[in-house]
Amino acid sequence: MAREKDVSMAVREVCLWFPESEEVMAHGSPDFRVNGKTFATYVINHHGDGHLALWLRSPPGAQALYTEAEPEHFYVPPYVGPKGWLGVDLDKGLSWLRIADLVREAYAEVAPKSLTADLGPTIEIEPPTKTIDPEVFDPFAAPAAAAKLDEIRSYCLSLPETTEDKQFGNPCFRAGKKNFCTLYFRQGRQKLSVWAGKEAQATLTFDERYEIPMYTGHNGWLDLDIQDDLNLEEAENIIEDSYRHFALKRMLKALDGLL
Repeated sequence: MAREKDVSMAVREVCLWFPESEEVMAHGSPDFRVNGKTFATYVINHHGDGHLALWLRSPPGAQALYTEAEPEHFYVPPYVGPKGWLGVDLDKGLSWLRIADLVREAYAEVAPKSLTADLGPTIEIEPPTKTIDPEVFDPFAAPAAAAKLDEIRSYCLSLPETTEDKQFGNPCFRAGKKNFCTLYFRQGRQKLSVWAGKEAQATLTFDERYEIPMYTGHNGWLDLDIQDDLNLEEAENIIEDSYRHFALKRMLKALDGLL
């Protein structure tokens, strides 16, 4: 029985059709490159933006033309948008023949002339019959992940003057205006991120479930892997320590009054 085609399969069918194109993971998303240069990036709900899309290298003026004429299909992507790249939604009704033509334009922007001279007609693919797994689009949609988030949410919001927010598309909790706890996924595993300080970093990372995160570790943050199990008492202890680091004196006084 043939495997049902989803959007991710269709993206690879189109992007890898071009001569010498290759797929490379970069910053958590598949890049499609030729001769070492990226012509397309496949993004799934990037930082919670709600888009299932390709970011495409585009000819000068194309970004403004498409986004102004058809904002229901096109947008200016972050990071590469100021350089003229085009965001193309893949699940908003745009035909796959047109998507393939746009990818061809992107490929031609960076590929050597020797590879574009004899491309022939653009590939025509059978459109995908389904989108992607909802849990791939939003890992917090998985029941186990959602249950852990609910438990952590309940504790964080029980602390004085806390609110729930988003940071880079991930749920986070603030003491006043300061983030003290974030949940996110990395390489398919759910992480709890808190401020711990250098001493706790050094002590806790003897346990392989803990690791110092790449971008915030130098500021004292620490990640706990909760993919396989959440020990709520353990989580509450490190969350409280993080909260105390950021909370104002009146918030700490209120917290101590609750204990």
